[in-house]
Amino acid sequence: MSDIEIARRAKTQPITEIASKLGIPESALIPYGRTKAKIDPQHIASLQDKADGKLILVTAITPTPAGEGKTTTSVGLTDGLNRIGKDALVCLREPSLGPCFGMKGGAAGGGYAQVVPMEDINLHFTGDFHAIGAAHNLLSALLDNHIHWGNSLEIDARRIVWKRVADMNDRALRNINCGLGGPGNGFPRQDGYDITVASEVMAIFCLATDLDDLKNRLDKIVVAYTREHKPVHASDILGTGAMAVLLKDALAPNLVQTLENNPAIIHGGPFANIAHGCNSVIATKASLKLADYVVTEAGFGADLGAEKFFDIKCRAANLSPDVSVIVATTRALKMHGGVAKNDLDREDLDALRDGCCNLVRHIENVKSFGVPVVVGINRFTSDTDAEIAVIKEIAAANGVKAIECTHWADGGAGTEELAREVASLADSGSASFAPLYPDEMPIWDKIKTVATRLYRADDIIADQKIRDQIRKFEEDGYGHFPVCIAKTQYSFSTDPNLKGAPTDHVVAIREVRLSAGAGFIVVVCGDIMTMPGLPRVPAANSIAMDENGEVTGLF
Repeated sequence: MSDIEIARRAKTQPITEIASKLGIPESALIPYGRTKAKIDPQHIASLQDKADGKLILVTAITPTPAGEGKTTTSVGLTDGLNRIGKDALVCLREPSLGPCFGMKGGAAGGGYAQVVPMEDINLHFTGDFHAIGAAHNLLSALLDNHIHWGNSLEIDARRIVWKRVADMNDRALRNINCGLGGPGNGFPRQDGYDITVASEVMAIFCLATDLDDLKNRLDKIVVAYTREHKPVHASDILGTGAMAVLLKDALAPNLVQTLENNPAIIHGGPFANIAHGCNSVIATKASLKLADYVVTEAGFGADLGAEKFFDIKCRAANLSPDVSVIVATTRALKMHGGVAKNDLDREDLDALRDGCCNLVRHIENVKSFGVPVVVGINRFTSDTDAEIAVIKEIAAANGVKAIECTHWADGGAGTEELAREVASLADSGSASFAPLYPDEMPIWDKIKTVATRLYRADDIIADQKIRDQIRKFEEDGYGHFPVCIAKTQYSFSTDPNLKGAPTDHVVAIREVRLSAGAGFIVVVCGDIMTMPGLPRVPAANSIAMDENGEVTGLF
């Protein structure tokens, strides 16, 4: 059966019953139908005196078209923890419509390790993304409106840095001309769109601790500069009050359930290749008060999602992860070892051993943050016992245990061994988490530290214009910010074709962007785009509705 067919056969429980497992009364729920609800922020605030549970990060090897199954493993692990008697919930990001209709797919898991209602989660869900896009574009409209009606702030239209957003892959919007058609339509200028998940409003939404913090961060957004190079903030054009109004309801975390009726909180959704790749701080902190074990994920491979989880989210929210799971598959590792996608079903132990260099580097990188590691082998039906044994052997040689998981086919029953190991590591107190670099390190050195220590690059390079911009950020008081590196997810390098664990490469910085409200510097590297395009054959071509009004073709 397909994922959507499995999800439709799920025996879901009313969301009030799911909430009761977390001690959340019905009065603290804001229902969105029978199986979805938001959790009232006032109830979350009432939990602050409770002790925190254990925080478990699920990350992965460098992704390939063969698939890794990070979200599927996060859901399966949560079900497995509950099966062995632990009080656990999963805390995930919301999917973007862009990849749902493009090529990546959704973000609700797969097989018998899914969160439901899968269709709702992968499409409009509770409207959070729409609220974020509306708030972002309201600021864009107010900015151009201010210029149209006299420009009392003396904004230099050539130095506007606030793009518009749309939650769809649309390459034609990357660079546009706006304000055409005469004086009544504003002043013509060049502009562009990012995808909503790359919006600074999304980042602020996911890093804010409460409504007051959200408003303070929105005020700090830099939207443009004057001719004297002085920053113009969102607060200067009086837009943040209305933006907060649009975001107020969305700020409440969303409660759903797994196929095995265990609690799941899904909230926020920045990509890790172009943003910081983690669900909201509000959701994570609430989850730690509601459960003894919280399973969360960070996007793409550990060089992107996990690094940003550690260096941006944990730093900003004072979180301390207890254990990390690195998800790997024999198929993906064989691709890193040089096997073509069409040949992955054939056993190839030599290629698998070669490809495991990618896994080993991720293990080394995550360990460097002081977080204990376990490898979760997401087993496919074509995998052989000999292949599984190779991964276990190589993981053991690098000081970690690798555990075979069959959650896609067996749900929580397929992750019980992994759940026991994760709980044991989390309870051991062996974590000694620390970010990769200190706040006071210069921005250039922060970028170089990530590139050389995690990507194993020889160096970083940038034009003088970019070096000057970094220097200006430091002069303006932003030197203590962490860096959020936007690069391809398909390689440790900036070349998506370099598989395995490449060395002897250089990271070229193409652009730097200030996210003053979010509190980090975006560093755009290589050919990465903050507005993706659709593939030659997008998933949207196969998505439709049947005669009964049911969605077809959605995974």
